[in-house]
Amino acid sequence: MSPVEVETAPNPRATVIWLHGLGADGHDFEPVVPQLALSGTWRFVFPHAPYRPVTINGGYTMRAWYDLGSGPSGLWQNAEHIEQSARTVAALVELENARGTASEHIVLAGFSQGGVVALMTGLRFPERLAGIIALSAPLMAADRLARSVSAANASTPVFLGHGLHDARVPIAIGEQAHQKLSGQGIPAEWHVYPMDHSVCLEELADISAWLGRILPLK
Repeated sequence: MSPVEVETAPNPRATVIWLHGLGADGHDFEPVVPQLALSGTWRFVFPHAPYRPVTINGGYTMRAWYDLGSGPSGLWQNAEHIEQSARTVAALVELENARGTASEHIVLAGFSQGGVVALMTGLRFPERLAGIIALSAPLMAADRLARSVSAANASTPVFLGHGLHDARVPIAIGEQAHQKLSGQGIPAEWHVYPMDHSVCLEELADISAWLGRILPLK
């Protein structure tokens, strides 16, 4: 399916490619666009993950950026699927380039699984991006990612948001990701909110302010 697209005004000058979480689709975060109340003209691209069996949900087929499950050593994630999804997102960046938006005016964003893919794509992308947003993301390979950051995006701003009461992705996973990335000098902001595995209005307000700082469009 083609991604869902929302433009805040004609002739957008910046793009946010926003990836949904497990079991959702590209329409999931469509309602956040007016809530962000951004100045300037923006295009939001909300792609749909492919359908695939998901081990942690009993093999049930649903939209997922990658398969994952749990075992004696904790949560595991299918690295090959993550790489496939990262290539899909990189192709979306290139499509925006072809439409006239430079990479430095593109933000990658994602929730949960989508946040993992946004980070894995954005920090390794060969051209400078405007920023990366990862919300409630179970980044299990944070140390490996921190060592493979491209020179182009080593100083790209990163917004990490997490729920204090997240039962699906414990906040300790998010904290560890923040520590690993910050330890490599990546400017990753860490935001915690009194919520479970979700997004709240306070978080959206912080994202709006952050986007306004990194891309002050008029």
